[in-house]
Amino acid sequence: MTDTATAQHTIMKAKSRAVPEKLFAWALIAPALVFIGLIVAWPLVETIRLSFTDATIGGENYIGFANYVELFGSSKFHAIVGRTFYWMFLSVTLKLLMGLIGAVLLNAAIPGKALFRILIMPPWVIPVAIGVIGWKWMYNGYFGLVSGLLMEFGIVDERVALLATKTSAFYSAIVTDVWVGTPMVTLFFLAAMQGVSRDLYEAAWVDGAGRWYRFRRITIPQIMPVIVSMALLSAIWTFNSFEIIWILTEGGPRGATNTLIIDTYKVAISSQRFGEGAARAVVIVVLLALFSLAYTFLLNRVNRHYGTK
Repeated sequence: MTDTATAQHTIMKAKSRAVPEKLFAWALIAPALVFIGLIVAWPLVETIRLSFTDATIGGENYIGFANYVELFGSSKFHAIVGRTFYWMFLSVTLKLLMGLIGAVLLNAAIPGKALFRILIMPPWVIPVAIGVIGWKWMYNGYFGLVSGLLMEFGIVDERVALLATKTSAFYSAIVTDVWVGTPMVTLFFLAAMQGVSRDLYEAAWVDGAGRWYRFRRITIPQIMPVIVSMALLSAIWTFNSFEIIWILTEGGPRGATNTLIIDTYKVAISSQRFGEGAARAVVIVVLLALFSLAYTFLLNRVNRHYGTK
């Protein structure tokens, strides 16, 4: 009987200690919860609320799903969505490809590779606005370096303003975005490659495997989770890219570089149609959420396939 009473006393004492520990744990995470609530949750809820109104600087009225009906019924909006995904797909693909090539070269046993690693940093270290302004000068049709080089190599007969025509402006913006984003991708891939066990390469080399075979059968499978993760992050950043396009073209010429982010800014801020802009912002959130879920599913499958956690 005494043992039973002692056991009950011990259990009650443990429970009494558990309550303060739980309170202490909640107290530790409370600042983070408050921060998330004020910085993330509340603006998101407010944006969703505004999307059901005709809010302008003069006031607002509840209009239900009118903004969404008008949005999805607009062929112009459909074109903007298609352009945004094309911009994202092309830019991210080039970043991944060039980042992979750069990481392979920087990981190779070549003299001076430490210097080369430093030289790839400026596009990432320099403030984006400063770098993009530099590119805008180079694209200038009167004194731009790019136009001068095209004439020098005989590709064009006279100077051309690359940001003045729809096709050249779009692809010029992609080149600039790739220049800004490639260094980060390169460094991530380089770090992943350096984490691959050298024993795998030595064993393959002893078996007579060539460099291309080792790259395909060892390097790529080992860094595949990093590639997929980097693709997701780069896709989200590219989808939300604003300053590059805005500084270069402001969405022009004639809407050639008008992506969802640029269009939302023009509607909500420039035109002060906050309700319509909020509806566009909600669509962006939903599209990115679906895109992220698809990529997360793909990443989990890749991790299971290659045996990583």
